[in-house]
Amino acid sequence: MSTRTLRVVIVGGGIGGLCLAQGLHAAGIDVAVFERDAAPDARLQGYRLNIEPVGSRALHDCLPPHLWQILVATAGDPGPGMGVFTERMRLLMREDAPPAGLDPSERTHAVSRITLRRLLLAGLDDIVHFGKEFTGYRQNPDGTVTALFADDTSVTGDLLVGADGANSRVRRQLLPHARRSSVPGVGIGGKLRLEDGAAWLPEEVTSAKNMFLPKRDFLFTAVFRRRETDEAVVERVGDRMRAVGLDPDLLVQDAGDDDYVMWAYVAHRRVSPTDPSGTQERERGQRLREVVASRLTDWHPGLRELITRTPADTVERFDFAAAERVRPWTTTNVTVLGDAVHSMPPVGGLGGNAALYDANVLRRALVAVDRGELDLLPALAEYERAMLRNGFAAVRAATMYLRLATLPSRTVRTVARTFFRLCGVIPPLRRAIFSD
Repeated sequence: MSTRTLRVVIVGGGIGGLCLAQGLHAAGIDVAVFERDAAPDARLQGYRLNIEPVGSRALHDCLPPHLWQILVATAGDPGPGMGVFTERMRLLMREDAPPAGLDPSERTHAVSRITLRRLLLAGLDDIVHFGKEFTGYRQNPDGTVTALFADDTSVTGDLLVGADGANSRVRRQLLPHARRSSVPGVGIGGKLRLEDGAAWLPEEVTSAKNMFLPKRDFLFTAVFRRRETDEAVVERVGDRMRAVGLDPDLLVQDAGDDDYVMWAYVAHRRVSPTDPSGTQERERGQRLREVVASRLTDWHPGLRELITRTPADTVERFDFAAAERVRPWTTTNVTVLGDAVHSMPPVGGLGGNAALYDANVLRRALVAVDRGELDLLPALAEYERAMLRNGFAAVRAATMYLRLATLPSRTVRTVARTFFRLCGVIPPLRRAIFSD
């Protein structure tokens, strides 16, 4: 077995790539990240992200303890387990709430994307390189691999990891046969602040995440509330935040974003034709909101108001695509993780958690290699098997929910409602299917 210190090159500075970088850096492994964005704040947007227990375990294992503590301190409370309802607010099933006293690494956290990105970048100033557009790689006779960039620079390492998202150039070269295909679904989403004037919202909508299963399409909602102890806890960890170059005031502001309900209406894409070019953002949002409202005429009044009262400038359309199943390939010193290989529709919030899972499994494999416990290629082959198994299970789950929303069959919808109703009344069945 080789005793040479590993040199790992990561292409892509998203959630998965940065989580891996944090874990490798903490283990003393030589790692560098190359990101095409020009600056760290180029992507400070988007809704909060539900980090499920599988993602929480990955972040706990990869982040230094002080960064993990800050993440938990600034996260919001996602409420009890997901509920499944009819469009008239009749409960079909609710997932079991997590046990009291559960360790934060086994819990779900509603995390600000801004805060998460800042934490993932903390302490990596000399490791993450911005403005580096990856163009391809070259595998060398001595067993190394060289990444090439648009500015005519290059970097050589023992392993190249493609964490460069759904349009991955690393995957394109490594797996030219891999394909992504459009799927018939479309998502329309919006965000409504939880002000005093939102008291009319059903309690279920303001206390947890939910899926509504009507006779056609479906609606997903998630609430993002600050934990009551956020400000006090953030104050206590302020010194730790300053020590890693994070401004506590900024994190308090992120954690203190107005509480809100996010909703996503999922349907066949023929429901919402692509807007003509040149449409103003607000006008586009109004049109999309009207499309959704027009399909909720017989829904619970509170759900209809959730849509109609949502500010038009928060309403967006999302077109979906999914990776086609990739068969195992011959392992080399180039691999991929997250959306670079198993991208999926953002239905159920599975993609980010799958990327974090990949990062943690790959981190463990590379730490074993660096310690001389495993050779590189067998360790990577084991990682790739686990990554493909878990990642494409998530793709199947996401596309299953999407098909459920887009299929016109009333029979399928009736069977689905019956299934959730059975899960609601048979706890062992519910736990077997919906436990992490």
